[in-house]
Amino acid sequence: MKVIKFLSSFLIITISSQMFAQSNSGVPAKEALQRLVEGNLRFVHGKSIRPNQSVERIKEVSKKQNPFATIVGCSDSRVPNEIVFDQGLGDLFILRTAGQVSTYASWGSIEFSVAVLGVNLIVVLGHSSCGAVGAACKADEVPGHIIALTNAIKPAAEKVKHMDGDFLDNAVKANVALQVVSLRKLDPIISKYYNKGQLQIVGAVYDLETGKVNFLSEDYITSITK
Repeated sequence: MKVIKFLSSFLIITISSQMFAQSNSGVPAKEALQRLVEGNLRFVHGKSIRPNQSVERIKEVSKKQNPFATIVGCSDSRVPNEIVFDQGLGDLFILRTAGQVSTYASWGSIEFSVAVLGVNLIVVLGHSSCGAVGAACKADEVPGHIIALTNAIKPAAEKVKHMDGDFLDNAVKANVALQVVSLRKLDPIISKYYNKGQLQIVGAVYDLETGKVNFLSEDYITSITK
């Protein structure tokens, strides 16, 4: 028991010291976003350079990680984040669940990326034809724990069910927007950094047919989350 208490105290002290040392010390959000935009453009045009994937890079990141952005994305196998943004080892801190639904473990991981690793940009990344969002748009019952995903996404579907355009496309975008706002309000860590202007949280949707990542405007996020 004493050993467990000692280890717990040690971990708390270690993480606290890292938070103090690295907090908000990473790549500025504007620069991080530009890297992602440029990387996706390379990918879309078939000009990926596949950076930071050398043997030297493997050795470099084995000692520590310094990701420049956190991606909260969907588990869909067709949206591998490092590939669509043309990044390499140690560049992105990634969390992926179906429909990019976040829960306690995800929130803790996101907080870690910001408070400990010094990430200044979070991108919530949805994608077209998302199966999880599609399931939430239907009244059909789903089995097992899948219901936790669809229940989390249903508010987005409700927001847009009377909106012009494709129901699924609208729901995918609304789901991302609601998740962005939810993260901006996440206490105690994320909201503090965001409200101080030390953290940027944006939303985007990946187009499965073109490979293009389209970022949501702030006006859209505001309008859909009223």
